[in-house]
Amino acid sequence: MDAGWDLFQREVLAELGHVLYLPLRAGAEEQATPVAGADAGMLARIARAAGVDADALEAHPDILAMAATLCGDAAAKRALWPRLRALRRGRR
Repeated sequence: MDAGWDLFQREVLAELGHVLYLPLRAGAEEQATPVAGADAGMLARIARAAGVDADALEAHPDILAMAATLCGDAAAKRALWPRLRALRRGRR
């Protein structure tokens, strides 16, 4: 899928059951990898909570890794909030 989807389009695609893929870093233009266990809707909600664009989450692999464990895990959700607040304030 094209990395140029806006937030609304990502949410619609997620509701239709499509998995968005994030491009790998340098030199892998033709390859893509899904964020295991995290759907586009979840990533959009995390980005909205952090006050950033969903594409900006690519720079934070720790947050992407945590996104896969959020469903049904209250401890993982509590651990994620300090990182999201730091992003909102503009810090890593």
